[in-house]
Amino acid sequence: MWKRFSRAMRSFFGFFVSSIEDPELILEQNIRDLNDQVPKMNESIAMVRANVTLLEKENAKYQQDVRELTAKVKAAIQAGRDDMAAQYATKLQMEKQALERNELQLATARQAYEKAMVVKKAFMREKDRKTQEAMNAIRDARRAQWQSKVADAMESFQVAGIDSTHDEMLRKVNEKAAINEARMQMALESVDHQAISIEEDAEKIQAMDLVKQMKMEMGLESPAPVSEVGAGPEKTIGKKVEIK
Repeated sequence: MWKRFSRAMRSFFGFFVSSIEDPELILEQNIRDLNDQVPKMNESIAMVRANVTLLEKENAKYQQDVRELTAKVKAAIQAGRDDMAAQYATKLQMEKQALERNELQLATARQAYEKAMVVKKAFMREKDRKTQEAMNAIRDARRAQWQSKVADAMESFQVAGIDSTHDEMLRKVNEKAAINEARMQMALESVDHQAISIEEDAEKIQAMDLVKQMKMEMGLESPAPVSEVGAGPEKTIGKKVEIK
């Protein structure tokens, strides 16, 4: 019974965790975690390098002390002071032992520093590889989200009936335009174009007569002779002819 309950609880929490997990956010956090490890690694390497520098300084000091004590032993021997030479020789022996220990520690520290640099180089290469993979995955995830939104939009068009109503409305608009065009054609065909043309010609003639009359009134044009009408007597305009 307890196993079934624990299994059910694990499945519930597993489902809860998987439902709130966002791979994009997790990858971004992984990139930040990798970048945060670089300063810590540099700090550790700096400590190793500082130990090497300290041992190198101590090594130089021990070498200087050995040289000085060796010179003192030789000087005491030349001066016939074997007792002083023995004292300096004892110190010289101790300094040489300290120098040997220091050299061993320095060699170990240098090896540790070299290994640390190799580890850092490998870490940086792996960090760059994982960062690039994560960035590519994030871009793919964002592109997939955009494609999902486009697909949802297209599906919503079909689900909402936009496709069918779109085609139906286009058909209705085209039908209405065709009906109005036919009505206009019928209205134009019902107009007496010949009568309109005659009226336009008559208006032009009247306008020309009015212009001619105004020119005569202004003395710019003389009146035209009047033609005979029927069989009536000949009429003249201008000077009267005497009747005998």
